[in-house]
Amino acid sequence: MLRRLIAARPSGAVPDRIAADIVRFDAKSEKLTGWVQLALGLFLLGLYLVAPKPIDAMTDSLVPIGLGIYVFLTMLRLSLSRRRTLPKLFLFASLVVDIALLYGLIWSFHLQYHQPQAFSLKAPTILYVFVFIALRALRFDPIWVLLTGLCAAIGWVGLVFATIAEDGRDAITRSFVDYMNGTKILIGAEVDKVVVMVAVSAILAIAVARAQKLVLRTAREQVERAEIRRFLPAPVEAAITGSNEAVVAGEGVERDAAMLVLDIRGFSAFAAGRDPKEVVATLVSLHAIVAPIVEKHNGIVDKYLGDGLLATFGAARPSETPAADALNALCEIALAAQTWTEDQAAATGFRLTVNGAATAGPVIFAALGDAARLEYTVIGEAVNLAAKLEKHNKVEGTAALTTAKTLEAASAQGFQPQERLRHLPGRHVAGVGEPLRLAVVA
Repeated sequence: MLRRLIAARPSGAVPDRIAADIVRFDAKSEKLTGWVQLALGLFLLGLYLVAPKPIDAMTDSLVPIGLGIYVFLTMLRLSLSRRRTLPKLFLFASLVVDIALLYGLIWSFHLQYHQPQAFSLKAPTILYVFVFIALRALRFDPIWVLLTGLCAAIGWVGLVFATIAEDGRDAITRSFVDYMNGTKILIGAEVDKVVVMVAVSAILAIAVARAQKLVLRTAREQVERAEIRRFLPAPVEAAITGSNEAVVAGEGVERDAAMLVLDIRGFSAFAAGRDPKEVVATLVSLHAIVAPIVEKHNGIVDKYLGDGLLATFGAARPSETPAADALNALCEIALAAQTWTEDQAAATGFRLTVNGAATAGPVIFAALGDAARLEYTVIGEAVNLAAKLEKHNKVEGTAALTTAKTLEAASAQGFQPQERLRHLPGRHVAGVGEPLRLAVVA
């Protein structure tokens, strides 16, 4: 029963990584407790050695011996805690020893002053038991606070009974004056001490338990947030967490932004009959190249669309150069994709090509969905046109296209292509009513 009690952890599912953090925190807390106890023991021992001794002491005091043992045991425990995680039973035994040493010193006072044993029950040294109780709160586990308080209360009750057995029932008084002025035992006073020990321990344990619950909940949320962050671009996460009010479906803002759409030509034929792991690995290898380039140019990958990809610039967060950023990213991706194509063809014997397109214009960055699930997305003509232009690469036999309007906006924003771009005037793009002036980016 005792083993189960002191090994108990907070209820609720705790991920392994949080459990590991708790173990490390407990180990650090035990070291901190040891250092505090060592400092306290050395301070009391030094204070006893330099302070003037009571003139009415009849015999040599056991205080320096008790404090010396306490300091030695604390140093031993501290040394062990630096090498390994201390077992729970060892910690419980250490707790009992701490209380026992304190009560042993208190018991010795009647010997030092040649008084009845009831004399020891009035020693103010009992106040140090609350230091031991408070120290256990450093471990951030309420069970240790409770155990310390219960051990202190049970030990004091035992000391009171031992005193009554030693001094006899005649030592018990119901007079508060006799209790204060003599060496009598007032049962009510001793009950008060026990009640205060238990009450302080219970209150402190409740406070620690509440704090522990809050910390565990926060830790879970941090882990969950870290995992979710892998599925959400940082600007989208910032839009969600930075909102003063809860995000609801239908909320949106209009912004000047740019879209970049990529697609792998021949991927369906490549995937047919192949090991799914090889298919996924091929996609991941391209994404590992594309995503850093998009982020480098202040964009975010909005969606992975099977063998395609949608990236946005200036949608999730305002930008002064969305068109320039999108074309810079598209040029760099087109160049990197050539190397990827050659490496992939050499590895699989199947040649895949990457096509892309970029457009700029006003879009709506909005939260869509229902109360149970929301998703941020971009809505607007620029988004639809980018998808259509990407498909138009097949018609033109090109790898990357943009519109003349987008190119003009990008040039005004500082875009400078490495090579001279080829212009395609009056092109009919499927799904677009009017002919468009296009530019071949790659």
